[in-house]
Parts: sequence; C-alpha cells; structure tokens
Amino acid sequence: MNDNFEKRIRAAAVAGWWMLLIAACFLAIQWIAYLIIMGTKPEWVRSMWGPELSWSYVQNAWFWMAAIFKLCIWVMAMLVIWLTLWARQLRKIK
Repeated sequence: MNDNFEKRIRAAAVAGWWMLLIAACFLAIQWIAYLIIMGTKPEWVRSMWGPELSWSYVQNAWFWMAAIFKLCIWVMAMLVIWLTLWARQLRKIK
C-alpha cells in the first residue's frame, strides 16, 4: 500500500477528531446560552427573531436546530471512527 495514502488517511482522521472536539465545545456553549436565555427571556432575543414571535416558537426552533446539529455530529463521529479504523488497518498491512 502507498505510504503517502496511509498518511493522508491518518491526517484526515486526526483532523476529524479535532473537528468533533470543536463541535462538542460549540454544542456545550450553545446549551449554556440556551439555559441562560430561556431562563431570563430578554426582549432583545425576540426582537432579533421578530417581535411577533412567541417564546414557545423560539424555544421550539432552538430545540430543532440543536437536534439537527447533534445528528450531524453523530454522523461525523461515525465517519471519523471509520477513518481511524481504516488508517489502523492500512498501517497493519504495511
């Protein structure tokens, strides 16, 4: 097997793990922001989304955005695990 190819697969796996770490940190920050904003319910949030929207709509939209983001993180985690295992197999073949 081409040694350069194995290095590229390994580098992609490492980059994927770093991307997962960054995404998990972003998800934690977004969750903390959600708790703070939904606890205080500042008026500037409703005016930013539109003054005619209710807090239940903002809460529902935020929930679905977070759920879709978590699904994307899950798919990315499966791909990174696959890349890591593939890089390990390529190293064993060498």
